[in-house]
Amino acid sequence: MATGRIVLLGMGAACLLAGAIGGLARLGIAIAAPSAAASHAALMTGGFLGTVISLERAIALGKPFAYAAPLASSLGAVLLLFGWREAGLLVSLAAPIVLAAASIALLRRQPEAHMALLLAAAVAWGVGNALHLAGAAPDACAAWWFAFLVLTIAAERLEMTRLMRRPRAAAPLFHGAVALVLLGACALAGGSAAGGVIFGAGLAALAAWLGAFDIARRTVRGEGFARYSALALIAGYAWLAVAGIAWMAMARNGAWRDAALHALGLGFVFSMILAHAPVVVPVVARRRMRYTPAFYAPLLLLHASLALRLAGGACVPLRQWGGLLNLLALLAFAGTLALALGPRPRTGAGPAMPTIP
Repeated sequence: MATGRIVLLGMGAACLLAGAIGGLARLGIAIAAPSAAASHAALMTGGFLGTVISLERAIALGKPFAYAAPLASSLGAVLLLFGWREAGLLVSLAAPIVLAAASIALLRRQPEAHMALLLAAAVAWGVGNALHLAGAAPDACAAWWFAFLVLTIAAERLEMTRLMRRPRAAAPLFHGAVALVLLGACALAGGSAAGGVIFGAGLAALAAWLGAFDIARRTVRGEGFARYSALALIAGYAWLAVAGIAWMAMARNGAWRDAALHALGLGFVFSMILAHAPVVVPVVARRRMRYTPAFYAPLLLLHASLALRLAGGACVPLRQWGGLLNLLALLAFAGTLALALGPRPRTGAGPAMPTIP
């Protein structure tokens, strides 16, 4: 089973690389990757992130059927890369269905608010894939795919803070922000011009909630990995706020589109990955992890390169340099993560757990 997990994780990583190359091609960098460029969003959200999230959920559930979700998401992405669009989209559609089934099983096991939100996120992924298969507008698909990612992350942060004392208004404010995100995605799918404004308002409201109530406000005063992770989370929340503003502005000026998509996809989502991967990857790979301050280098490069890319605006060379440095930051993080992994445990020594708290 451990080998299968590593294979699935490797397929997700391959989708990430293909999606990143496709993104560079879309920026006008001379890379012969037409299928990767055409499927950039699907490769990043489904092929990579969908695979990793589904794999994590399958491990948590411990049921063999749940592994069909990461297999379907990664296999669907591979089919898209080879130009078999309809087959790839149909296979990809199976992934959120299985993920939703796994989420229902986990919800029955642990009937908590964050588990219900994880189920809603899986459904959002399915809606996005169905819209993509039906040929819906790209922004409508993107909104539902981002809803999947944002709600998944929000659910995980809600779980981390559920034992913290919060004001009574915190819960309704959180639910209101989530409702705005879903309402905006629904409006965009229906072709409403107000959809982007509502969606962006939901993102901004969720960023404000996380900034005010997330445990990262406390752990940032710690040391070692706790401080690194908290700083990555807080930086991600700032990009989430930027994305919310950009989505609202995009309704009137399409020039904000790149900022809306990549402040959310790179700034927020990948900040969460850089914060959580040193804990998640060792569990999947059954290896120990040693924290090193070197993790700060790719984190800083990611945010600096994204700022360069978005500040470039209509300046193509700046945007291209920003995109290249985005990829370099992700590769640097992958290398740092690989170097920080320890050896496999000896046979009979039991499963290896990360040394990072």
